[in-house]
Amino acid sequence: MSKAYWIASVKITDPESYQQYAELGPKAFQKYGARILARAGETKFMEGEARPRNVVVEFDSLELAEACYNSEEYQTAKNLREGAGEATILIVEGVQ
Repeated sequence: MSKAYWIASVKITDPESYQQYAELGPKAFQKYGARILARAGETKFMEGEARPRNVVVEFDSLELAEACYNSEEYQTAKNLREGAGEATILIVEGVQ
């Protein structure tokens, strides 16, 4: 079974509201055994459009990553992010 990577690229527009999301979202990751590999560190934009905050989260499987995203815990956190920023989130299956 391949690992999976949740990749988020975010532009925060309301830092105070976004902070609520940032406090709650990782609780969902923890429940699904995820590991945050990169979060808001220095980013070098090499090509294309990008946002200033980037996050990479590793899951043990694509199914766990999808279950986390669809979970009540994450959806509650996501609702707190509404209006606080612009995000692109994708899940990529790793290679075996």
